[in-house]
Amino acid sequence: MSDLIKFAPYLLMFVVLYFFMIMPAQKKAKREKEFAQSLKVGDKIITIGGIHGKVVELSEATLVIETMSGKLKIDRSAISVEKTAALAVKKA
Repeated sequence: MSDLIKFAPYLLMFVVLYFFMIMPAQKKAKREKEFAQSLKVGDKIITIGGIHGKVVELSEATLVIETMSGKLKIDRSAISVEKTAALAVKKA
């Protein structure tokens, strides 16, 4: 019984860490992956670096966006889910 009491604080710390850090990070990663897979030609996006553009080509891991200064090929992971969602809300 005393051994269980010794490990209770560590177990409690792990549970708190899981619910406040690990679980939200997993949900965010899942949401970002679903968003990147749902992109289609014509969608307006914002990259993590703040570049605004419209999707003109899609491939497995990359996409081509058209900006005011030309076309750019970027990785799907470079798209900001939060900023793009805010852009969609601002338009509506």
